[in-house]
Amino acid sequence: MTLWSPRPPTSRPTPRHKLAVSNEQEQFVRDAPTGGNEADQEPVSSEAGSWSETIGLLGGRSLNDDTYRVTRVTKAQRLREIVAIATHYDILHGLTPYTLRKLLEELGPTFVKAGQILSMRSEILPESFCEELTLLRTDVEPMDRDTLIETLREEYDIPLEDLFDAIDDVPLGSASVAQVHKARLTTGELVAVKVQRPHVQELMAQDISIMRSLARQAQRFMGDEQFVDLLSVVDELWQSFREETDFLVEARSLEEFRQNNADVVYIDCPKPYPKLCTRHVVVMDYINGIPIDDTQRLVDEGYDLAEIGTKLVDNYARQMLDDGFFHADPHPGNLFVRGGKIVYLDLGIMGRLSSHDRNALSDMILAVGRGDAAGLKDGLLRFSMADTASIDHAHLLADLDAIIGDYGDASLSELDMGVFLNALISMARKSGIELPGTVTMLARALMTLEGVVNEFLPGVSMVEIIQRHVWAHLEPKEYALKETERLARESLAASHGLLGAASQANLAMSMLTRGQLRMNLDLAGSEDPMYDMARAADRLTMGIIIAGLFIGSSVVYYARIKPVIFGIPVIGFIGYLVALGMGLWLLRQIIREGHRRPRR
Repeated sequence: MTLWSPRPPTSRPTPRHKLAVSNEQEQFVRDAPTGGNEADQEPVSSEAGSWSETIGLLGGRSLNDDTYRVTRVTKAQRLREIVAIATHYDILHGLTPYTLRKLLEELGPTFVKAGQILSMRSEILPESFCEELTLLRTDVEPMDRDTLIETLREEYDIPLEDLFDAIDDVPLGSASVAQVHKARLTTGELVAVKVQRPHVQELMAQDISIMRSLARQAQRFMGDEQFVDLLSVVDELWQSFREETDFLVEARSLEEFRQNNADVVYIDCPKPYPKLCTRHVVVMDYINGIPIDDTQRLVDEGYDLAEIGTKLVDNYARQMLDDGFFHADPHPGNLFVRGGKIVYLDLGIMGRLSSHDRNALSDMILAVGRGDAAGLKDGLLRFSMADTASIDHAHLLADLDAIIGDYGDASLSELDMGVFLNALISMARKSGIELPGTVTMLARALMTLEGVVNEFLPGVSMVEIIQRHVWAHLEPKEYALKETERLARESLAASHGLLGAASQANLAMSMLTRGQLRMNLDLAGSEDPMYDMARAADRLTMGIIIAGLFIGSSVVYYARIKPVIFGIPVIGFIGYLVALGMGLWLLRQIIREGHRRPRR
């Protein structure tokens, strides 16, 4: 088949336009066209199958009819390969930003994914390392031409020449899991073809299997009090891997995203071609636009940067709060501007929020805007996946007051969204609030979005824009209904609390009259109050004995009772020595305990 390079664009006058207008938004003038016709597409079919599996360091049951070919032999080979690569880069003696990136690239797609996450976590790695790891998004060695064509041929039952008139052998982008090529269908449409690398599923499944085995072994030594549940983290990675490597999921996501934003004329994403999509290939519209981080070109084309930033944040608020289906990786490479529209690319990683989670998130955003620590606490508790009965609410409120005081009123130019969200998540975990994985995914996405719009909206708070979206889409009737439901819920909880308190008081009085009432004493800062009280009583008794010995010895001294040593009666001398020894011992114990006591 014919391989070709992209044709140079034809010259035309530079248009002067703004983003397309939605009826829900403040009216802006629009001078540019907003897109072409959209043909109806058949729904993408999904493949059924069982996903239950067991994988361990020494093997286990095969995954869904040996889909991933994870066996004891392949895992042992992969483990030796990982050790050899790590030894080659001499990880024990330190890594530079460049060698760390090369190490992750050579280890394969699983570790590249880990590096992409670390590139957004400046609180974990120095800034120089984060900047270098951002190259993992696109700067990955691409497949050669022969591998690309052979991979495509294996995906279709009909000749490739009957589907594609031409495919560019220079990729538009090359990532750890797949790469994208520009192509032209035999029917004439320009498309982007996303092709999964051969055997990437087997390799990632083996890596995650090894991680799960290591996490299981590590938990035996770390116990149940560890800060992070390692197995749940690996299971979350496994779930993400299955969705990312099944490109039919991405094809469905493209269609769902387009439907959700059908009435938002300034937001778009590529149109998928379901009949050409498989588990390893996605065919979608080719997007030729301006990268959103090319601000100078956007200004030259007549766009208003503040408008782009505001509408981008407002639409993202719609995705997470109204639709519950949001783009989880909105970095600059996945955002283009074309024909008055912001176009989202690469919908391989999407997040979902239930109606319950969206309501909790809305309440938290409004609470941050009001500086309401109590409202923020209630939202966090509604997110918690674990029992919250043992949470110290006073301490939690104090921590939230500090966070809101530090970050709640900061402008975008001053606010580090990553530090703010990580402080909130870390505080929640330390307080015993176990947040679902979708929340941490959303937090990472908001950090990335902040970096995108930082240059567009200097001096404007993202929280303020999202809060305006919440209020704008909350109609008076809906708001009244929501407040009524909240009042009814709180009234019901209060009623149950009063009835419960009355019942407990009746039980306590009954036990008191029968002599069966017992009291459990709990003192702040003490793990065993009764032991601490007994120890204090022992010391008091010891002090009384020491004082008595000194007084008694002094009486004997003045009585001049014989025999005498050094001019002091022997009995009094012994009393002085014993009192002195006991006093020094008691003083030493008090000083040692003072050094061991934690500072507050």
